[in-house]
Amino acid sequence: MIKKSINPFSATITIGLESGYEQVKISQPQIIRFVQNYQEDLIKNKGIYLSASVSECKIVLSGQVEPHLKLSFINYPKFPLPVSQLKNEIEDLAKSFMSEFRQNRTVIEYL
Repeated sequence: MIKKSINPFSATITIGLESGYEQVKISQPQIIRFVQNYQEDLIKNKGIYLSASVSECKIVLSGQVEPHLKLSFINYPKFPLPVSQLKNEIEDLAKSFMSEFRQNRTVIEYL
């Protein structure tokens, strides 16, 4: 077994599943397809592998309960990137998502 260590890094994009403020639903398969297409473009054009974990969650505030997805990222040891580049790619993905789905409910956390 080969062991490869890199400095820890993780980030999460939390994205709402409604387009704009029109209560038009965005499905999980739509998000996954979008992420996969984005990943393929990154691989083809930049040689960057941006692996993501996808999980469902709900954001609760006062009387509202909104469905969201969390996209979680690490600096994958097999394809490590400088942290600044990794952050840029994650932020570009979030911006692309916001544009594609007219999404205002998007948060990026770096942990």
